[in-house]
Amino acid sequence: MSKRMKVAIAGLGSRGRDMYAKSALLHPDKMEIVAVADTDPKKVALMAAEHHLPKEACFASAEKMLEEDRLADAIIIATQDRQHVRQAVLALKKGYHLLLEKPVSPKLEECRELEEAARRYHRKVVVCHVLRYTPIYQKVKELLDSGCIGDVVSIVATENVGWFHQAHSFVRGSWANSDETSPMILQKCCHDMDLYPWLAGKTCESLTSYGDTYLFKEEKAPKGCAKRCLDGCSVKEECPFDAEKIYLDSTLVGYRSGNRIWPLDVLVPEGPTEETLLKQMKTGRYGRCVYHCDNNVVDHQVVNLMMTDGTTMSFTMCGFTPEVSRYARFMGTKGELRVNMDSQEIEKCEIAVYRFGSHITEEKVDVMSLSDNFSGHGGGDDRMVEEFLDIISGAKEESSYVTSIERSLESHYCALAAEYSRTHGGVPVKIADFGR
Repeated sequence: MSKRMKVAIAGLGSRGRDMYAKSALLHPDKMEIVAVADTDPKKVALMAAEHHLPKEACFASAEKMLEEDRLADAIIIATQDRQHVRQAVLALKKGYHLLLEKPVSPKLEECRELEEAARRYHRKVVVCHVLRYTPIYQKVKELLDSGCIGDVVSIVATENVGWFHQAHSFVRGSWANSDETSPMILQKCCHDMDLYPWLAGKTCESLTSYGDTYLFKEEKAPKGCAKRCLDGCSVKEECPFDAEKIYLDSTLVGYRSGNRIWPLDVLVPEGPTEETLLKQMKTGRYGRCVYHCDNNVVDHQVVNLMMTDGTTMSFTMCGFTPEVSRYARFMGTKGELRVNMDSQEIEKCEIAVYRFGSHITEEKVDVMSLSDNFSGHGGGDDRMVEEFLDIISGAKEESSYVTSIERSLESHYCALAAEYSRTHGGVPVKIADFGR
């Protein structure tokens, strides 16, 4: 039986507060939040009220929290990308088990520093590769491991970022500038660099990559557009990236369509209203014209991977898609498996197996029967936190879904190698030699 674990959370954004902290409400017998930290006092106050925390358990930064003696069994670090390793190493020294938001770091030397610290301090370090925990991909793993399509020879995978998600998170938002955070292929796609090789039981040997920022830059700005969407922009009506269209009118995520959570709660964490959203669009970063931001991350990228067994994978990330989804085809010696995970509409998710023979047979998995909870990365967020709690409490042995820090970092080395290749004309990069 699992013991109740005391957990501290550093970083109270859409991941720390809106995703991982919810597990304390879903599993009160397994998780108790005993301390929180964030540079935004409003977010700290909201968490303190939600979880009945005293003033002395609330901190203005992760560093302030980590100055104290160990406050909990584990800490969830969900701060900004370039803060992760410094804070994680301090936490390990204090004796915390660690659930670390991805990416670990955009710096190779910091990734290796954390790997060494995890070994030195003998603590559990789990990187939030949440897609491993989704019911859909766990079923795909089961099918591929069963040999239903034989040996996987080629993988073709795409991440459809979604036009509004690209504009929100990677043009206007916190991950717009890789000099301050991480390259797109690491921040958004280290999930994919981890997921598909793991599903197929592969390891990358070398890769090449191309990509750029095609649209979201000043030279692409339509004539007459304003610096802010609500400042009388003359092209507002025809611009699909208009902030009011996204945050108020969108049938997927708009306030007027009934949405009250992401991405609206990023603009107004204490609970959005039309009035507060408009105020943020008038004065904050999310009301800026997408052609006049400080972004530099790519809006499209391709990566071609050669695996150590001679098989291949082709991966495409694009910000110009109507849906937020991942799609992949695993092509094997006896058949093909196709999987589609739509983050917005679970009814569109699909797993299908096609087997070769005198006639091709098709078998579709009833995705809806796999789980009654597909919220938060298709059900992966809460499952990951719960499994982490079970492992650090001793209630469960490590499973294949809980990845070691060494395995998690393989995805980071692939992503960073892809970024190196992209910025050096598509030069081939051998993973074993990269950065050494």
